[in-house]
Amino acid sequence: MIDRRKFITKTALGTVAVGTLYSCVDNGIKPHDPQQKNGAVKEGEKKVKKPVLISTWNHGLPANEEAWKTLKNGGSGLDAVEAGVKVAEADPKVSSVGYGGWPDRDGKVTLDACIMDHEFNCGSVAFLQNIKHPISVARKVMEKTPHIMLVGEGAKQFALEQGFKEENLLTPEAEKAYREWLQKSEYKPVINIENHDTISMLAIDENGDLSGACTTSGAAWKVHGRVGDSPIIGAGLFLDNEVGSAAATGLGEAVIRTSGSAMVVELMRQGKSPYEACKEIVERIHKIYRNRPDLEYLQIGFIALNKQGEYGAYCLRPGFNYAVYDEEHGNRLIDGEYEIS
Repeated sequence: MIDRRKFITKTALGTVAVGTLYSCVDNGIKPHDPQQKNGAVKEGEKKVKKPVLISTWNHGLPANEEAWKTLKNGGSGLDAVEAGVKVAEADPKVSSVGYGGWPDRDGKVTLDACIMDHEFNCGSVAFLQNIKHPISVARKVMEKTPHIMLVGEGAKQFALEQGFKEENLLTPEAEKAYREWLQKSEYKPVINIENHDTISMLAIDENGDLSGACTTSGAAWKVHGRVGDSPIIGAGLFLDNEVGSAAATGLGEAVIRTSGSAMVVELMRQGKSPYEACKEIVERIHKIYRNRPDLEYLQIGFIALNKQGEYGAYCLRPGFNYAVYDEEHGNRLIDGEYEIS
């Protein structure tokens, strides 16, 4: 872990123009506006805003509430993000994560997740079935094995060995939606309903350490066996504790093509604010997809949190929102700025 960390962090953080890093808040001031006051670090100051949570979509609000309990009790960011996203995993009303997630085109609910801490330790599971909390299995992979990713039956076997219980994750509501989809069997996901497929959460804790988690049931009506970006370190989630963290939501194939979250972090290393870094990668994805037929159902969003506790987000189309929790403003939902209408 140490050798990898040294390799990735060769570029000195001291070159970052800290004064350009601004928070994205819901007070009517754009996140990159130099008049932004909340959480902005003025040049020469070293104050870090902490703790801070940011997570994707409106189901990020209850997830943040749970994660905040851990942070305010002095717990680690890793414990907080795991506890937070488990709320969405267990909620049958969340159709894109865990229990209640809409199935693939064979009627199977398959889950992906990854988790990462401030020391570059990470764990991941993909194509996992019948286990409600893939994020906790991913953490066990990180802590109990020499590997990073387990998939399919191997991931399920490992989960059962670790004491997780097998259960049916297809709710009556999800099954009904599947039966309705079968009438046409078209893979043209409805933007922000059938293809946002994730909850991602980033945290900076009282120690100033970064952590992240990402978990999903994947895009609705996907081909059985499909895996998106959510369990892939560097695509759906990435962090460098000397720079910042980033996570993605939306169509996983687009994120994988750009190593999206890793690139957001690298742009922050080069001096961009969280908002600016997210925006540049969304623009890059838009350029790649501009003349592709699947642009019509493409939605992508990124969230980012830097080492100073400043955050930002950006998405391709209207409809993406994200939840932020900090000491100053509490827990709130923010509409993401977007590239195209």
